[in-house]
Amino acid sequence: MSCTIIVGGFFGDEGKGKIVAHIAHQDHPSIISRGGVGPNAGHTVTVGDQNYGVRMIPSGFVYPDAKLCIGSGVLVDPRVFLHEVELLNVADRTFVDGRCGIIEEEHIARDRGSAHLSKKIGSTGTGCGPANSDRVLRISRQAKDVPELAPYIIDVAGAVNGAIDAGENVLLEGTQGFGISLYYGTYPFVTSKDTSASQIAADNGVGPTRIDDVIAVFKAYPTRVGEGPFQTEMTAEQSNTLGFQEFGTVTHRLRRIGGWDGKMARYSAMINGCTIAAITGIDHVDAACFGATSYDQLTEKAIAFLEQAEKDIGAPIGLISTGPELSQIVDVRDEL
Repeated sequence: MSCTIIVGGFFGDEGKGKIVAHIAHQDHPSIISRGGVGPNAGHTVTVGDQNYGVRMIPSGFVYPDAKLCIGSGVLVDPRVFLHEVELLNVADRTFVDGRCGIIEEEHIARDRGSAHLSKKIGSTGTGCGPANSDRVLRISRQAKDVPELAPYIIDVAGAVNGAIDAGENVLLEGTQGFGISLYYGTYPFVTSKDTSASQIAADNGVGPTRIDDVIAVFKAYPTRVGEGPFQTEMTAEQSNTLGFQEFGTVTHRLRRIGGWDGKMARYSAMINGCTIAAITGIDHVDAACFGATSYDQLTEKAIAFLEQAEKDIGAPIGLISTGPELSQIVDVRDEL
């Protein structure tokens, strides 16, 4: 049994939601608990012809046998949370730590009304930056202060550590990506807190000695939403030649697309303590790989890319996504 953290290795939008959902179905965790900033990060999970975009509920919700938790380090927008609980029909298995910070309407107004945040930085406008600043000033409300959240309040850190003590599998779900970490990203074009694996553990009250694996998710062609440096960014003409466009889950803004960045992947893997890498979008490297579910279905071109990526990352690649749908994945973790 193990405690595994899943984080984004580039600028977010790496496909973490699908990776979490797949691992949940394979590893049967009793708890999937979310760290990260708050509802500024969206995860998309595709099951069959159904797309789910979630901002508060862990994207592992598609695995029905796990409790879904939101760790104390996460900001909660009660309106978004309650909407998703109803939409996904998960009220009986979703829990919020009472110490979570609360996003108020005025935080959203401050976020959207700040020229620095909305224009220069490219904030999502979800109120996270102002809410985190009020949390640092110790003037924000906590989840335990919101009556509407009362049915969902528990001590998430206690529940997660209790599950680990009992020998159960636990997944800690990160959000966003390494490149927009407040501490390690392209400051000031970053989010309002750290996004590395250490932070995700802390957000859930799990000590570093209790983590067994860190899965860092990397996109074959990294993308970035909003402003900020992007060393391998392509021109629109180049990305159009590759034949794909992507849009942010929360903002619906067109994602900027870049080439593989081995140097960033290596540094990200180092800071995150990556033990297993996941690569998504291999079908963009070679369309002939679309939908593959075993390694021997991958093409020589794709395998050459993966071999170089593995050298760059410095950790074995255990998961290879070959399309958006949940079943379109190659899982070779047992062979590592």
